[in-house]
Amino acid sequence: MSAAAALEIATERDLDLVKISPNSVPPVCKIMDYGKYRFEQSKRDKETKKNQKVIEVKEIRMSPGIGLNDFNTKLKNGQKFLADGDRLKVTVRFRGREMTHTEIGEELLNKFAEQCAEIAVVNKAPKLDGRNMTMFMSPKNVK
Repeated sequence: MSAAAALEIATERDLDLVKISPNSVPPVCKIMDYGKYRFEQSKRDKETKKNQKVIEVKEIRMSPGIGLNDFNTKLKNGQKFLADGDRLKVTVRFRGREMTHTEIGEELLNKFAEQCAEIAVVNKAPKLDGRNMTMFMSPKNVK
């Protein structure tokens, strides 16, 4: 039908004429309440946004000479972050002469990963980047 006839029918019914596919020949239109359609669309978008979980990256910083109790505290915090479903970035910062013994930092990160093995998986293995050695972990079962 012609566009004028379709527009006339739409105004009679107090609705809108909406082009569904304007590039096709002939263009495809639909008679609907456009305001109601936009409202329902925004409602659906809000619902999907509400059901999404934003995964944050939490960071834990340590030094190579960290004490056992401090390490256990950092470990407990890291396990809590992983249990909440967040990704974890574990960083060992080297200062001064500590740079000559980077293997200590790597052992520390591997020990951390070993302790978290039941709830997390290592995404990126320990890697030296300037004066920092970093490792990324993510939880095993993301709900």
